[in-house]
Amino acid sequence: MFRSLSGLTTRGRCLLAAGLAAGVCAIVLNERDLLRVAVFVLALPLCVVLMASAARMTISASRSLLSERISVGEQGEVQLDLWRTGRMPAGEVLLEDGLPYTLGGRPRFVVERLPHQRAVPLRYPVQPTLRGVHQIGPLRATITDPFGLCEFERDLVAHSRLVVVPRVTTLWGLPRGASIGSGEDSDIRLHAGQGEADVVVRQYRQGDDLRKVHWPSTARRDELMVRVEERPWHGGTTVLLDHRATAHRGSGVQSSLEWAVEFAASVCLHLGKSGQHVRLVSEHGRLLADMPEGVGPSHAGSVLEALAVLQPNHERDIVLGADPGQGQELIAVLGTVGTESVHEITRHRARGTRSLAVLLDTTAWESSDGPADNDVATEETAALLRAAGWGVVVVKPGHSVAEVWAQLCRTAAPGASLIVGAP
Repeated sequence: MFRSLSGLTTRGRCLLAAGLAAGVCAIVLNERDLLRVAVFVLALPLCVVLMASAARMTISASRSLLSERISVGEQGEVQLDLWRTGRMPAGEVLLEDGLPYTLGGRPRFVVERLPHQRAVPLRYPVQPTLRGVHQIGPLRATITDPFGLCEFERDLVAHSRLVVVPRVTTLWGLPRGASIGSGEDSDIRLHAGQGEADVVVRQYRQGDDLRKVHWPSTARRDELMVRVEERPWHGGTTVLLDHRATAHRGSGVQSSLEWAVEFAASVCLHLGKSGQHVRLVSEHGRLLADMPEGVGPSHAGSVLEALAVLQPNHERDIVLGADPGQGQELIAVLGTVGTESVHEITRHRARGTRSLAVLLDTTAWESSDGPADNDVATEETAALLRAAGWGVVVVKPGHSVAEVWAQLCRTAAPGASLIVGAP
């Protein structure tokens, strides 16, 4: 009873105090009529408290997410169903659902007359601005009586889980030469010489072993051509995502890390739809998600959910004990990378295996004056990767994922460097 009295509003407490004062005065003055008024005034808030407390227990609700997984910027919808199970009438019901600020404003509903055993549907939109796993709820109801003398709060529905995955951009095309089993670019050609077995040759690059020069092709093309050793082909592509906190700049959805996550998600799904085996790994080679060749949308969902819960890594340097691509083609999405980390990435990759890098100029992400000239450290990193035979695309803020992918597909050969937006 005393717990129920805690639901009295200021109006109810004042009425109860007035009834007590009137009762004391009636006893002192021996006024029976005043005592009747005092009893009525005292009984009114007490009866209302009992009725409202009983009505609170007869209200139920449910919450359903029309989609338990949506992407950043996409609009979703949440449905609430509210009903009354008992015959006790309920007054005004104020509903408030707990919603993180990254999903939108907190929804509030007022239901004045709640029908008996018939659900009242209520809907509100959510539009996430940040990826992650968000908790919606609890759904809290505040029940008040028609006189405004008391109100009670009650949690009707617990938390619901909503997964916000990165935005996925539709991409077109594949990097040049991606269909060749050795992982080389389109400059590699098969030649059948007279009386000799087919060999795979390409143009000579600085650092190649001169003992591998293919003289018949060199004489035919009037330029040095070298043989490419056959390697076991594992098929597929590995996408390496650098998510170290020290490697990225900016905050929220405008940070370089969020751009890198969106690019990695788009590339993984695009390559998966192309029928390739796709592996998503961290900058330390840890497997984040795996999409076997020819799988359905469930594995694509696993990639998106892995990226949805991905948090910045607090390691300073990149440490790899083996080739992160495991012999596959490699697309590395890198932030700020030091010289030692570049050597760590490149020393485990066979020189003939196709390796591409999307290098984010992160200093431009923390500049409020708009895109500037390329950072010196970024240029040095790109030069080191080119020297190791990697194809490099340097990215600045404002460039779309589709634009960068198109530039990556047009990379002429390993060792070429492209700056998005450059003539």
